Amino acid sequence: MSVAPVASPVLFKQISDWFMTLPHCQVLGFKFGEAHYGSMTVCLPFKDELIGNPATRVIHGGVVTSLVDSTSAGAIYTMLTELEAIATLDLRLDYLRPAKPDFPIYCTAECYKLTKQIAFTRATAYQDDINDPVAYSVGTFMRNSAREVAA
Repeated sequence: MSVAPVASPVLFKQISDWFMTLPHCQVLGFKFGEAHYGSMTVCLPFKDELIGNPATRVIHGGVVTSLVDSTSAGAIYTMLTELEAIATLDLRLDYLRPAKPDFPIYCTAECYKLTKQIAFTRATAYQDDINDPVAYSVGTFMRNSAREVAA
């Protein structure tokens, strides 16, 4: 686990540890990779249970979507200094090629714009080379501070 400077290392550690214990993250097998201010990388190891097409052994597209959505949300938390609830408003994925069977898929996401209410992200899912992506994504997320949620 590599965490370069993030806005709040203590908060990010709590969030990333919690994130990796979420049931869907555990079932899919997500592994935290690294984080920097504004970006995060997560690894999805290949598992036969995640295959969408037995004839090609390609990972199901919904699994890749979950990887991208989760990693994109995580990238937002690298920029926060207080706990907030984050909700996906819109997530668009372009699947560019099938993932190679028996190899992990990585996702690197960045939060490129953070406003008072909305966070804007982009992400790349890839295997050996980020320049040969499996999928590319843009997303928007609603921000709710803990104070707003409690009110």
